[in-house]
Amino acid sequence: MTNAPIDPRVPVTVLTGFLGSGKTTLLNHVLTAEHGKRIAVIENEFGEIGIDDALVIDADEEIFEMNNGCICCTVRGDLIRILGNLMRRRDKFDHILIETTGLADPAPVAQTFFVDDDIKRHLRLDAIVTLVDAKHLPQHLDDQKAEGVENEAVEQLAFADRIVINKIDLVDDDGLADVRDRIRSINAVAQIVETQHGQVDLDQVLGVHAFDLERALDVDPNFLTDTDHQHDLSVTSIGLELEGDLVGDKLNDWLGQLLSTRGTDIFRMKGILAIAGSDERHVFQGVHMLFDAKESSVWQPDEVRASKMVFIGRNLDRDELTASLAACLVGAR
Repeated sequence: MTNAPIDPRVPVTVLTGFLGSGKTTLLNHVLTAEHGKRIAVIENEFGEIGIDDALVIDADEEIFEMNNGCICCTVRGDLIRILGNLMRRRDKFDHILIETTGLADPAPVAQTFFVDDDIKRHLRLDAIVTLVDAKHLPQHLDDQKAEGVENEAVEQLAFADRIVINKIDLVDDDGLADVRDRIRSINAVAQIVETQHGQVDLDQVLGVHAFDLERALDVDPNFLTDTDHQHDLSVTSIGLELEGDLVGDKLNDWLGQLLSTRGTDIFRMKGILAIAGSDERHVFQGVHMLFDAKESSVWQPDEVRASKMVFIGRNLDRDELTASLAACLVGAR
């Protein structure tokens, strides 16, 4: 494991989960438990409280409520403004938690950390955490929606870096095993945490660097490889691995074409790339049509240069993705 440099930016956790999964209970645990953490909470609620009003409770945390109905509709301006206000009180907290109440798609929140330079300079997305109800998750996943209406429970799992299975006391061992299998069929790479009554060890969901692929690889270099789960749901995880170097220009063209045509169907993508002419690994994270890439550690002389990519999305074709990526290899015709 390499010693990663200390990142001075404030970590931000995005908490999502289907209605009834226990987000409020978990949030109360965050706000009242004696964990020694100073956490600022941004909570998406329906209500009459102004967006910049702050409620200071009898704890170290502060709650900022957004009353615009749905955090994804006007998220950029409102969220950036609230985060900017928070940063003026930087000495009062060490972590920010954004709760997207009942929201199917946390992508607009996550994308805020890609598109705003000031946000990127001062804050880092630490993890998207999805909370699920062990007893009712299979029912939610199998819920038949009208044509054109997405299954929120499926999408929330697809975006997750950490998945908290709550209410495990309400199912037996076989039921819990089925829940794990269903989750893995949709998202094969997110770490799973199991709990009841929302009493999760906060060190398992806060400050985990789960959205930082480079840091995640330091912890578990093989975490991208366990991606062969399949299911009859339209949302799946697909992992690709190709030895050899990729031609940078071809790769950029391929990614541009892929995201312009399939971006709305690709919820998450992440990977490590071997680029011709570069001694460093290139790591990237993506949410829908936005992605961020950076150079990482140097390839060692005795190391096999290979690219590993994971896509989580709807109606993905493994053979098509593999063939189109292989066309970007040096020497491909």
